[in-house]
Amino acid sequence: MSPYELAVGLRYTRSRKGSGRNTFISFIALISMAGIALGVAALIVVLSVMNGFQQELRNRILSVASHVEIRGLPELADWRGVAKIARDNPRVTAAAPYVLGQGMLSVGDANRGVIVRGVDPALEDTVADIGRSMRWGRLADLVPGEFGIVLGAELARALGLRVGDSVVLITPQGTVTPAGTLPRVRNFKVVGVFEVGMYEYDSGLALVHLDDARRLYRMEGVSGVRVKLDELFAAPAVARELMRAVPGPAEIRDWTQSHANFFRAVAIEKRMMFIILTLIVAVAAFNIVSAQVMVVTDKQADIAILRTMGAAPSSILAIFVIQGALIGIIGTLLGVLAGVALAKNIDVVVPAIERLFNVQFLDKSVYYISDLPSDLQWADVTTVAGIALALALVATLYPAWKAARVNPAAALRYE
Repeated sequence: MSPYELAVGLRYTRSRKGSGRNTFISFIALISMAGIALGVAALIVVLSVMNGFQQELRNRILSVASHVEIRGLPELADWRGVAKIARDNPRVTAAAPYVLGQGMLSVGDANRGVIVRGVDPALEDTVADIGRSMRWGRLADLVPGEFGIVLGAELARALGLRVGDSVVLITPQGTVTPAGTLPRVRNFKVVGVFEVGMYEYDSGLALVHLDDARRLYRMEGVSGVRVKLDELFAAPAVARELMRAVPGPAEIRDWTQSHANFFRAVAIEKRMMFIILTLIVAVAAFNIVSAQVMVVTDKQADIAILRTMGAAPSSILAIFVIQGALIGIIGTLLGVLAGVALAKNIDVVVPAIERLFNVQFLDKSVYYISDLPSDLQWADVTTVAGIALALALVATLYPAWKAARVNPAAALRYE
C-alpha cells in the first residue's frame, strides 16, 4: 500500500459542499458509522448485563449451596474422616457435615412441603454465606436439643410464621405402631428467617441443627459433607480429585452439576442476545456497502484519471477499502467507548432514567433485585470489536472490487 492510496482513501471520507466548507464525512457514511457504534455499544452493554445476572445468580446460589458436595450412599458414617481427606486437598478451604431430608411444615390449616437441612452452625458459615442472608435471628441460634428451625422468607410468609412461633414438622420416616405406620411429628420453634433472593430456597428450605436432624431422621452418620474451595471455578477438577481420594460408596457433585439448568439457561440467553444484537452491526455494515457504491459511482471520473496516470486496479481497490474500513474503525471505536462507559456506570444511568420517566425496570418483589447488575469482561469487548471490524471490512470488498473494474475510456467518454 503506497502513501498516495492512503491519502486518497482518507480524502474520500470527506465531502466538499458547494459553499466550500468541508465536512469530515458524508451523511450516509455518518449514518453507517452511527449504526455500527450503536450496535457495538448495545452489544457490549447487553453482554455485560448478562454477565452480571450470571454472577448474581451464581452468588445467590452459592450463598446456600456449596462448591462441592460429598454425599453418602445412603449416608456417611465417618464424616470426620471424609472431611479430613477433603481438607487435605490444597484447593479446599473448609468442609462441613449436613443431613438432608424431606418433610412437611404444618401450622393450623396451612401446610407446606420443605427440604430440611441439618447443619452445624459453626461449620456452616465456613462453607456457605447463608448467615449473611439472615433477616431475623442468627444461624447460631440453632442449639442442639432445643429443636429450633430457620425458615426461608417466602416459606415463613406463606405459613404466617415469625421468630418465636411454633411449627409442626412431619417427616415421611414413619413409626411402626399396632395401628400401623405413623409419620413422625415434632414441634419446632422458629429462631430465624433468611432471604437469599432465590425462590427455590426462600420458599422450600428449612434449617435445623445437625444433631436434631440426625435424631429426627434416625441417622447414625450424616447425609454428606459440603466443601468450599479457594476458587469456585476449580470445582469440577477438585470433584474429580476427591472422587479418587474418598473411600467407600459416595457421590461427589460440584455446583456446576447441581445447578446446571440455571447456568445453562443463562448461557443460552446470552448466546441468543449476542446473535440478535450482532445483526444490528451487520445491518450497519450493509449501509457501508450502499455508501461505498454511491461513492464509486460518483467518483468514476476520478478513478478513470487515476488509471490513466498509471494507478493499478489493486491501488484503486486499496483506496476504497481504506475509505470503508475507516468508517468501520471509527464507528467501532466510538461504540466501544460508549459501551464500556455505559456498562461501567449502568448503576448510575438506569436509576437516573427511572427517576426521569418515573418507571421501574426491575420490581424487587418479582425479580428479588432492584438494580441491573453489570460485569464488564474485556474478552467480550475484544470479540465484539473484532466482529464489527470484520463485518465493516467485508462490506467494503464488493464496492472496492467494482471500483477496480471501472473502464477509464468508458468513464471519460462523456466528460
